[in-house]
Amino acid sequence: MNASFWAGKRVLVTGHTGFKGGWLSLWLTRLGATVAGYALPPPTDPSLFALAGLERKIDSVIGDIRDAALLARRVREFEPQIVFHLAAQPLVRYSYANPIETFEVNALGTAHLLEALRDAPSARAIVIVTSDKCYENREWHWAYRENEAMGGFDPYSASKGCAELIAASFRNSYFATPDHPTRGAALATARAGNVIGGGDWAADRLVPDILRALERGEKAAIRFPRAVRPWQQVLEPLAGYLTLAERLWSDGAPFAEAWNFGPDPAGERSVAEIADALCRAYGEGAGWTSSGGDEPHEAHLLKLDSAKARSRLGWRPQWSIDEALAAIVDWDARRRHGETVETISLDQIDAYTRRMDGASAPGANS
Repeated sequence: MNASFWAGKRVLVTGHTGFKGGWLSLWLTRLGATVAGYALPPPTDPSLFALAGLERKIDSVIGDIRDAALLARRVREFEPQIVFHLAAQPLVRYSYANPIETFEVNALGTAHLLEALRDAPSARAIVIVTSDKCYENREWHWAYRENEAMGGFDPYSASKGCAELIAASFRNSYFATPDHPTRGAALATARAGNVIGGGDWAADRLVPDILRALERGEKAAIRFPRAVRPWQQVLEPLAGYLTLAERLWSDGAPFAEAWNFGPDPAGERSVAEIADALCRAYGEGAGWTSSGGDEPHEAHLLKLDSAKARSRLGWRPQWSIDEALAAIVDWDARRRHGETVETISLDQIDAYTRRMDGASAPGANS
């Protein structure tokens, strides 16, 4: 990743009030980009967006991705050069209770954005962030590659498969492709694993659930402890998105494809292993128990093959899963001791950047 590339670039981030969108927006401001956001209000209170002071750092507009007219006006007025689309309904369990909303946000919302961008001459690089759950999950031990079939058992997973198909159809019809390399902006999709990090207060996610239980002096109730997921610290896929956007800018159509950004095989661990490791790292009597309830279906085995990103983008994970968990403990402990979220988060971004340059490990003073 070329840090100097981003200075002065006009970057639109949808979903900037969310967990990943907040981290990405903060990183972009650190790189000197001019950042605009479009999203609903923060989905949790507290939120990374509020505590990191992002409202004063970026040009933030609160709006629904389903509001095509407002979204199109946002694109026209800001004239983005680079776009990261992270606005989404991000929760599997929520999608069971709210399937129509999930499809409207994740599928139709993606179409609304791409419709606005195909008439935006300023746009040059577009990264649509979907999910590892977009694949037709066959519960096999092999890692999924970018050319595997789309699918989805539950509404959330299916909506992410739909978003991938929508992005591909817009790319083939309106944006740069190898057959039409100068037709418009270069459009790629990005699929990451289960992302963890400080600043996530969402419901029904492993790390926030454990932290909330710890604060209450209780044991966290964990669903599907045997399920295997590709766990990664939040900065890992974000570094991939940034690197991908740079290559879309410089090379265009050859990189306008789907990309996986998953962890090393050591990061593919069961829910129980991650819960055990995080509880050990926290100490203070932290623990967990199986929820034991009648839970809606979720995939039990899911792995990503990121060989393409390694070989063609030069991207690779920087922090081990144990380092990622240590970074969460460090982030939360420093926040509870009164340091500002902005300072803590920028420290971790700087530490990660130095690791990318071969210099450091995560932590406040590394």
